[in-house]
Amino acid sequence: MALIRIDHVSYTFEESDLNIIEDISFSASKGEFVSIVGPSGCGKSTMLRMIAGLIKPTTGGVYYRNREITEPNSKISFVFQDFALMPWLTNLENVKIGLSFSDMEEDEKDRKAAELLDRFGLDGFDDYYPNALSGGMKQRVGIARAVAGDPQVLLMDEPFSALDELTANTLRADIVYMLENKNISVNSVIMVSHNVNEAVELSDKIIVLSKKPSHVKEVIEIGIKRPRDTRSREMQKVIDRVYAALAR
Repeated sequence: MALIRIDHVSYTFEESDLNIIEDISFSASKGEFVSIVGPSGCGKSTMLRMIAGLIKPTTGGVYYRNREITEPNSKISFVFQDFALMPWLTNLENVKIGLSFSDMEEDEKDRKAAELLDRFGLDGFDDYYPNALSGGMKQRVGIARAVAGDPQVLLMDEPFSALDELTANTLRADIVYMLENKNISVNSVIMVSHNVNEAVELSDKIIVLSKKPSHVKEVIEIGIKRPRDTRSREMQKVIDRVYAALAR
């Protein structure tokens, strides 16, 4: 059974009557990393927000474990491109936001948040504020916050685009490890990316969207074992296929 199922979804902005998404269907199953690629403005981020329950589709439905998503769900979490950390809160307090709906005692929340910061390489930075961190460290705090509430599905909106390539590579490896680690609750990742190489390196499946009003041009399954080398001939063939689908 798919964890997330998008069923003939369309979306129109009411204010401008602009049809941005038209009859899109795809799914994300347990253990699956799905990337969404397409031209700027085709509704990729809008799609993530519908999956997160932040906005509702104009027509069609979005489902988590076959139950329609009509509001935010604690089992679906979001990692934003711009980190979205609260600058007046410490890193520990930012991570604890992910536990807002937990019935844990405060000391339990403190302990779990500290453990997550340690797990993502931020041991000793609990009481620092976000402005003391590098971009990569801020995104690690954002990821720790996103997984604090033990979500099943992790949504990521261009999470590495603001980072240098070395830091981005490290975080990509962390995300793949998290998906494969049975001690972490995340069972599926859906990522929006403009970086085709990144999408091919990370994904089990790539959803290629057209320009708006967007529809699914092609669904590309990637059956290559990890870790992957984007310079290999096998990977280059998949990268070329994605670019060809985008160009059509």
